[in-house]
Amino acid sequence: MPSAAPPLTPAADRRLAAFGRRIHARRKALKVSATAAAEAAGVSRMTLHRIERGEPSVTMGAYMNAIAALGLDVDVVPSTQSAQPAPIPGGVRIADYPQLRRLAWQLAPGTELTPEEAWATYERNWRHVDASVLHARERRLLDELARALGRKPLHD
Repeated sequence: MPSAAPPLTPAADRRLAAFGRRIHARRKALKVSATAAAEAAGVSRMTLHRIERGEPSVTMGAYMNAIAALGLDVDVVPSTQSAQPAPIPGGVRIADYPQLRRLAWQLAPGTELTPEEAWATYERNWRHVDASVLHARERRLLDELARALGRKPLHD
C-alpha cells in the first residue's frame, strides 16, 4: 500500500489544484477522451481523473506522463509571487519577543527556541496573548512562522 501524501501548505494545495485544472483543460481542448489520454500516459483512467483534480497522492511520474501525453511540458522556475521569501530565523530568542516571553515564562529569557517550538508555544497559548499590543516585529515573526510552517496565521 502506498504511503499517504505529505500535508500540503494551503498555497501548494491551490497550485496543485490549478495544475490539475490546466491538464484537464488541455485534454478537453484537444478533444481527447479520458480513456485515450490515460492509455497514452500509461496510467489508469482513475489516476488521470485524480491528476486532473490535482491530488497530491499521485506520483510525480504519473503527472509527468500525463503532461507529456497531452503535449505539455513543465519547468521549475523561481517564484514570481515575491522577490525573496522572508527568512525564518534559525532560533527564536524568547527575550526578543514580549508576548513570547510572557508565554514561555518558565524558560530563561536568553533561551532560543526552534521555529517549530516557537510556533507551538504561540499556538498552544494564543488565548493568553494580547494581540492588540503585539509589536510589529513579533507580528512579522508570526507571519514568517505561519508561512514557513504552512500554518494559518494566528492573529487577524
